[in-house]
Amino acid sequence: MKKLLIGTALVAVTSAGSAMADAHGTSACLITKTDTNPFFVKMREGAQAKAEELGITLNAYAGQIDGDNEAQVAAIETCIANGASGILLTASDTAAIVPSVEAARDAGLLVIALDTPLSPIDAANATFATDNFLAGELIGQWAAASLGDDAANAKIAMLDLAISQPTVGVLRDQGFLTGFGIDTVDVNKWGDETDERIICNEVTAGNEEGGRTAMENCLAVDPDINVVYTINEPAAAGAYEALSAIGRQDDVLIVSVDGGCPGVQNVADGVIGATSQQYPLLMASLGVEAIAQFAKDGTLPANTEGKDFLDTGVALVTDQPADGVESISVAEGTDLCWG
Repeated sequence: MKKLLIGTALVAVTSAGSAMADAHGTSACLITKTDTNPFFVKMREGAQAKAEELGITLNAYAGQIDGDNEAQVAAIETCIANGASGILLTASDTAAIVPSVEAARDAGLLVIALDTPLSPIDAANATFATDNFLAGELIGQWAAASLGDDAANAKIAMLDLAISQPTVGVLRDQGFLTGFGIDTVDVNKWGDETDERIICNEVTAGNEEGGRTAMENCLAVDPDINVVYTINEPAAAGAYEALSAIGRQDDVLIVSVDGGCPGVQNVADGVIGATSQQYPLLMASLGVEAIAQFAKDGTLPANTEGKDFLDTGVALVTDQPADGVESISVAEGTDLCWG
């Protein structure tokens, strides 16, 4: 295989631990954006398996929807009160959650951001994540190379995550534009670009329904859109439904990020042209290991050399490789997919 570029309520999802863990043993918390997105389901599975292997207790929490910051704040408060050794967090609002993260760190907990860096990134003790900018850059490079000379006249729909612009959404959006060859103006936010090829920026909440509605809104602006960037594969599936409803499912290039098994299958089926695959199980299992080590001797996680986070890898998945853009096949992506 080619080298990998490697109304709010608190919802308690699950608790796991082995017979070696008791009331006085090490415990960890996993707090995800939702408990339904396959990415977070796989993350929870990875954390549970590693917790059982190491003999520590894992308590997992999630918001009701992506963007449910209040639920995540409540979960952090619960973890502090319960005396957890550390928290693994995929933040819905990467800035608003920072005071709660600071409270957890002040209480002596290790806080590791998974997948989504906080704003600022050093608000957490560490970040274990895909290089989300690179993930976006790869699909941008692939889309531009696939279009060839037509890239100069592309009409692009940007289907983003949330109005609050969490870091994961900004990084993927700006990476895509950079890869496509579009000036991002301020790389720390999306939507300020002046390139006429960008038709719209709509938010999707990272789900299928949001993707469909966002695509419908973009098509109302310009029915001739021919390139669609999506924050993730559920949003891509919704965009495809909206395009199918007007008979344009076969002449629009959709690119995305995730690498879940349904998304990889959508690449195989021609719904998505290419997707950047990330590895949530690895993020979570490494996070649990880091909390266990911290509880044992106070060791803090180290970053990948040259980066301000621990890079858990990314690979472009497509069966239509483009010159100059490293990728793996759908078959290889299927072997590595999740969900």
